[in-house]
Amino acid sequence: MPGLLRGVARTAVVAGTATAVSNRVSRRQQGRWAAQQEAQAPPPQPAAYAEPAAAPAASDMTSKIEQLKQLGELKDQGVLTQAEFEEQKRRLLAT
Repeated sequence: MPGLLRGVARTAVVAGTATAVSNRVSRRQQGRWAAQQEAQAPPPQPAAYAEPAAAPAASDMTSKIEQLKQLGELKDQGVLTQAEFEEQKRRLLAT
């Protein structure tokens, strides 16, 4: 019976080692494949954001304030970056 127990233990150790090595090889391959895909992928294009709705020809300060509030909400939601917000604000106030 001790010989049988020793054989089972040896098999368990060999199987466990083989599994650990196999998992490590798989992780390394996946890492390499992911790196290759990132290198082959085109750089991400900046997202195009719609211009704020054009104000009527007779725009008054109230409509500009409303548009500024909308821009601020978009920035707070993360749709616009700080730079995009500043650019849109500059365009709005220039009209």
